[in-house]
Amino acid sequence: MAEILIIDDEKSIRSTLREILEYEKFKVDEAADGEEGLAKLKKKDYDVALCDIRMPKMDGLEVLDHALKLGKETQFIMISAHGTIETAVEATKKGAYDFLEKPPDLNRLLVTVRNAMDKSELVTETKRLKRRINRAYDIVGESESIADVKETIEKVAPTEARVLITGPNGTGKELVARWLHEKSQRAGAPMVEVNCAAIPSELIESELFGHEKGAFTSAVKQRIGKFEQANGGTLFLDEIGDMSLSAQAKVLRALQENKITRVGGDKEIKVDVRVVAATNKDLRAAISDNEFREDLYHRLSVILIQVPPLRDRKDDIPLLVERFLDDLANEYGTKKKEISDDAIKQLQEYDWTGNIRELRNVIERLMIMCGDEIQADDVKRYTDFA
Repeated sequence: MAEILIIDDEKSIRSTLREILEYEKFKVDEAADGEEGLAKLKKKDYDVALCDIRMPKMDGLEVLDHALKLGKETQFIMISAHGTIETAVEATKKGAYDFLEKPPDLNRLLVTVRNAMDKSELVTETKRLKRRINRAYDIVGESESIADVKETIEKVAPTEARVLITGPNGTGKELVARWLHEKSQRAGAPMVEVNCAAIPSELIESELFGHEKGAFTSAVKQRIGKFEQANGGTLFLDEIGDMSLSAQAKVLRALQENKITRVGGDKEIKVDVRVVAATNKDLRAAISDNEFREDLYHRLSVILIQVPPLRDRKDDIPLLVERFLDDLANEYGTKKKEISDDAIKQLQEYDWTGNIRELRNVIERLMIMCGDEIQADDVKRYTDFA
């Protein structure tokens, strides 16, 4: 049930507002002045506060200031019998949701409260989703090799340096790319991902640079490419070792000149992107085999980050297992399952050719198939490697 705090030094106003709001099924608390209102805000989280501006001891704008400094997400609706445009503007500039004059019109009051409630729920949900996203992109582990990766990210992310991330499939190269973006000056702009291995070679240039209408048979309208979509942000070129040589040449030019040309077009378009690339291939060997351009390699690899395979960081398996059990319990809406030390040791004996991705799949299978606690015998029974 939504909770509302009424802060007003006039008892009749508090009583009237309480009666209206409780009739609408809101839960209501009262405070007779600003100091009492602030004390209640410190102890409890309210969805909305209806706050008088002119009060003894502490006026409403001071209460609003203090509440914001406390980090409260309460939506403030300021009310006053001496309202002016200047007062309303000042209140909203300070962070109030809205301003109402006394005595407030009943319909407008309820509409404003409901809208403030919607905003409060939206703010809460946005923060929850951000926490969930950040958790999903967290790099779990305390081993020396993964600590080195985290340290490099902290040093490199705030710069504009291009980064080449290497490592086997399933190690979490995309997580490294995500953190490089989130910790950069470009975090407020988009991060656009291109899986170079999943796009046919004849379409990769259109995907990256876009195309003009009529550029080829199926080009029935203009298309904006990934470079333009990522303008101001980060372009993540995953599995870049699978990119065709002709596309490599155009990517090299884009990196050199910060300009692109759409397929079928002749207009140069300026782009401002930070390129982060990843591959599971040995690009040095690909260069020797004339499958990858050496000049592009040097453009991309200002900073190299090697993501270790799971077999080289087995000490992180207990932490990873706990994280997966937490996440899967949330996803399935079930109680988190426990896992025995012997089962952990059993998991640590495997080489994990599929790395983190394979481990998560195994934990999901065990969570579904086992009882309240996963035992070593369960690992042997429900996996094909033990």
